[in-house]
Amino acid sequence: MTLAYTPGATLAHRLDPRTKLAFQAAFALAAFAHTTPLGLVLLTGLTVAVGVTAALSPRETAREFRVVLPFLLLGPVVEGATLGAPWFVPADAVGPALASYRVVLVLVVSAAYVRTTPVRESRAAVEWVVPGKPGRALGLGVGLTFRYVAVFRNDLRRAREAMRARLGDRLPVRERIRLVAVAGLGRAFDRSDRLAVAMRARCLSWNPTLPRLRFGRRDGPVFALSGVLLAWAVVPLA
Repeated sequence: MTLAYTPGATLAHRLDPRTKLAFQAAFALAAFAHTTPLGLVLLTGLTVAVGVTAALSPRETAREFRVVLPFLLLGPVVEGATLGAPWFVPADAVGPALASYRVVLVLVVSAAYVRTTPVRESRAAVEWVVPGKPGRALGLGVGLTFRYVAVFRNDLRRAREAMRARLGDRLPVRERIRLVAVAGLGRAFDRSDRLAVAMRARCLSWNPTLPRLRFGRRDGPVFALSGVLLAWAVVPLA
């Protein structure tokens, strides 16, 4: 599964989570500041490099984002469509197409972070960036979100598999959506109740023992690259 931490020994796995967070932020700023063909070509090469260092599978990544991709493809189509001849104006679809492609690049880089960063390290990085009780609350929210989203997606997958095993795939689409949604929401509420009880039973520690973060030699070049991306976003060069 791409949208969950997978243990490994890739370069991206060995980077400090703070380095990866800085790179993500700089990359997103550069992508939104340079939504041009040249800018996106440069960022595409960088995205491919990120995918290689994180050992991302293009097929698995596309499958994980299959719910989002139709909307990204629909935007340019709707923008370029007209109510009369010529029915479609390619020039009107160029801007939305570039914007959609920009989002795809940002999603791939985000998937690389999630795949190579343990949840506890992400929480420690967030609490380092935002000190004090607000950082601890934010770190707790980040940790719960990363864990809960993966579990919720597995619940939905099992609900779909159970429906297909009972020949539910022969039902109308609307009925299939209703069955999966009801089952998914039921499991989500049940897990939320159990999570609340577990947190109260453990007194919800605001000062948990998190892993010690240390910058390494390999973090330096990535930090420098993040600085270049940030400068490129603030001071356009292309």
